[in-house]
Amino acid sequence: MSVLAVICAWFVAQLLLFGGLEQSRAQDRMYDDFREQLAAATAPVGGIVPPGAPVALLNVPALGWQQLVAEGTSSGVLLDGPGHRRDTVLPGQAGVSILYGRSSTFGKPFAAMLDGAAGKKMTVTTGQGELTYTIGSVRRAGDPMPAAPAGTGSRITMVTAEGGGRLGSLAPGDVVYVDAVLADGAFVAPAGRLNAIGPAETAMASDTSVMPALALSLGVLAVATVGVIVARRRFGAIRTWLIGAPIVIALAWLASDLMTYLLPNLL
Repeated sequence: MSVLAVICAWFVAQLLLFGGLEQSRAQDRMYDDFREQLAAATAPVGGIVPPGAPVALLNVPALGWQQLVAEGTSSGVLLDGPGHRRDTVLPGQAGVSILYGRSSTFGKPFAAMLDGAAGKKMTVTTGQGELTYTIGSVRRAGDPMPAAPAGTGSRITMVTAEGGGRLGSLAPGDVVYVDAVLADGAFVAPAGRLNAIGPAETAMASDTSVMPALALSLGVLAVATVGVIVARRRFGAIRTWLIGAPIVIALAWLASDLMTYLLPNLL
């Protein structure tokens, strides 16, 4: 019961508070890395890009909104910010580039796209240069699909989730789309992109590959919690918690992080 209480409390705190702090720190780290790559002309522009690597900087000055986009769309990648679907062209390249982003947890990077973004200009910076797109309205299931870009036209489709009702923001279940369009002048997309992605990288998917690590972290947390309870009876509460609390909190944090991988990646 003690282990369960610690995990539940920390998991809620992780989603509502600490997740946003983690996402902000990850964005700062990726921004520094991407800026160095741009200066050295080593930023990825095509081919197979390692998951988690920064590939584009999105900026909407009118909203005060800026996000680094990482390669990949699994739950783990989307903890750090928007992710690029690996079987589509990179942002800024001719064709359709698809980006996934969370709407209610870990910084809520795509929540801004659902409220007041239509008609705004979005600057996209990549290893090939900088382009400016125009953001469209929210597109939901049943709405007509936009026409495919022609010639050197480009479209960035941002995919996220929304919910209805009073608790909709806490449990979004409907996939929605926001398109940003560039009529002409997109960069050429080099060959060598992936033709398909795994089930964990599709919309609203979870990543079950962390189950062994999660089971191990929960087991260690259970042992640590029992050890703290036993030590408290022998050495007293103050000395025990001074030593044991940091260990229990660290393990709870690790387990909570791994548990978020099992949630839908657009949550």
